[in-house]
Amino acid sequence: SAVPGVSVGIVLPDGRVISAVAGVADRGTKMPLTSDALLLAGSTGKTFFAALALQLIDAGQLDLDAPISKYLGDKPWFLRLPNASTVTVRHLMTHTSGLVRYEMNPKFTADLRAQPDKVWTPEEEVAYLFDAAPPFAAGQGWDYSDTNYIVLGMIMERITGTKAYDEITRRFLTPLKLVGVVPQVSRRIPGLAPGYAGPNDPLGLPDEMMQGGQLAVNPQFEWAGGGFATSPVDLARWGHTLYASASGPITAKMRARMIDAAVPARLGPQVTYGLGVIVRPATPVGRTWGHSGFFPGYQTELVHAVDRGITLAIQINTSAPRSTGNRSLLRVAYDLIALVGA
Repeated sequence: SAVPGVSVGIVLPDGRVISAVAGVADRGTKMPLTSDALLLAGSTGKTFFAALALQLIDAGQLDLDAPISKYLGDKPWFLRLPNASTVTVRHLMTHTSGLVRYEMNPKFTADLRAQPDKVWTPEEEVAYLFDAAPPFAAGQGWDYSDTNYIVLGMIMERITGTKAYDEITRRFLTPLKLVGVVPQVSRRIPGLAPGYAGPNDPLGLPDEMMQGGQLAVNPQFEWAGGGFATSPVDLARWGHTLYASASGPITAKMRARMIDAAVPARLGPQVTYGLGVIVRPATPVGRTWGHSGFFPGYQTELVHAVDRGITLAIQINTSAPRSTGNRSLLRVAYDLIALVGA
């Protein structure tokens, strides 16, 4: 297979945790991948920022249906955002705002490559959209975009007066002892396995994403669009807490709100998108809630099989297209859930 290494974490209905790992962390040295190695988890990190938003909504500090102008309208650049006056918090969280992806903008990717050490501010990132025509009116279409969660992150930091990463650490990572979930805030992340982007990376980054322990660019730019390096075991433990735990930081009421908000999403037949969650009604393992993740050099799937009570996270250290052959990483995840749930 073209996959250098694969790592899996599974939480069973009774809370038992299984881990499995195969292949190499480093193609050059042939160093094996280990189950505690960290991998960049891409957009699965949105689940942490969405969970923070759910807690703020539950506490009455964030209004899901308020226009975002309520929180950011005094910013001098605010009206330059597409659909500025009509976007709500719900539109951000469900990707229905019309705010397209800054992260795939050719000017941004060129600037990212030209300044690999740069620490990006959210304002600098959303500026790539200023004065652009939106593809649809707010609430009238669906377009997956990290920009939505960057803006959400800015709103939450204004509400709490603290860094979103610090809130997530205090509320979730520390109490749940998720030592294998680390904010990606610099080019050097201790314990991170090298990743391989393959040819023709969409951000124009090299195949070998790590040289001498340093990533090709500062992954900090992803922030609320994803923003974490994870071990699959701790990512699965987080997913199980988020989607299945009766006693975790997410109450049944908050979970229902997260799922019930789901709108049609262009991610496959019948697939919908809730508050930071991909909802699939009919898969080989029944209903699933979860999220996919891409970061150059890495791919992740977080899947909770609702009817089986099993949560699985699978991560590989390549983002090359078709690296898993003719089966998607999601399909591999289903096969593994079926195997352990048999």
